[in-house]
Amino acid sequence: MVEAGVKTALALWLERVPDCELKAGEPLAPLISVRVGGAAEALVRPRSGDALVEVLKLARDEGAPLSILGGGANTLVGDGGVPGVTVKLPGDLFPELIDVGPEGGLITLGAGAAIVKLVNVMRSQGLVGAEFLAGIPGTLGGAVAMNAGTKNGEAFRVIEAVEVATPDGVGWLTKAQVPHAYRHSELPAGGVVTRVRFRLPRGDVAASKVAMDADLGYRKRTQPLSQPNFGSVFTNPPGDHAGRLIELVGLKGHTLGRAQISTLHANWIVNLGGATARDVLGLITLMQTRVKEATGVDMKPEVKRVGVFLP
Repeated sequence: MVEAGVKTALALWLERVPDCELKAGEPLAPLISVRVGGAAEALVRPRSGDALVEVLKLARDEGAPLSILGGGANTLVGDGGVPGVTVKLPGDLFPELIDVGPEGGLITLGAGAAIVKLVNVMRSQGLVGAEFLAGIPGTLGGAVAMNAGTKNGEAFRVIEAVEVATPDGVGWLTKAQVPHAYRHSELPAGGVVTRVRFRLPRGDVAASKVAMDADLGYRKRTQPLSQPNFGSVFTNPPGDHAGRLIELVGLKGHTLGRAQISTLHANWIVNLGGATARDVLGLITLMQTRVKEATGVDMKPEVKRVGVFLP
């Protein structure tokens, strides 16, 4: 179990890497949208791409576990904490690059930036096409890793290329070089997304804003956005909706400890205040078991589990 405030041998090793902010035994719950979980053995925020590569090299050479923490919007951290190195990219690590012409443009943003930054830059440049990303929490790196989206589209629809750091350096991959599917992408082993390049067309910005406002209004009415959560718990099975199946087996509103299957949307779990990762994971397991028993459908979690989960 990782204890908050304890400096380990790994953390001492990491102090030798220049241009990084290092915090040993750093509590992660405040950085996770559902607000549960233990501490990181070593939380590292690199201040440059070169520093990130050095951290990745050290983790590889030391055989240390490596975890990447984006915006924490789709992550469940175990109550026992996260051993090894946890990397979190600052939102302003890389400057934005914008190249806009008569037909459209390219927008390049750092992976640590919030998804909403893309939407804001898109609007300011008279571009359209990424409306479906409005309102999705998390970072652009996380959007790449899970091919984030809604029923109206997914991230790789507007991605042109992805820059990835590995222990051997940094390089760009085209969209075709990154296999991707529904809520999934395959990045190089041990790789960390550092920048993302989007291609967007020019279009009717006013109509784009109307569409985004309508989508955000729908989300506020149907999703528990005012409570700590991590968004959808499960991907939708082919031809069906996870929320419908969970409600079908009578679990909507079910509570375990201080975690609850939302009364507003059955595919969301909320923290009522003081929930633990054990509470949340217990609900996830219960949802999977009940739906499987009743319908035969295997529910696939959309949530990424990180760290040590206590019995």
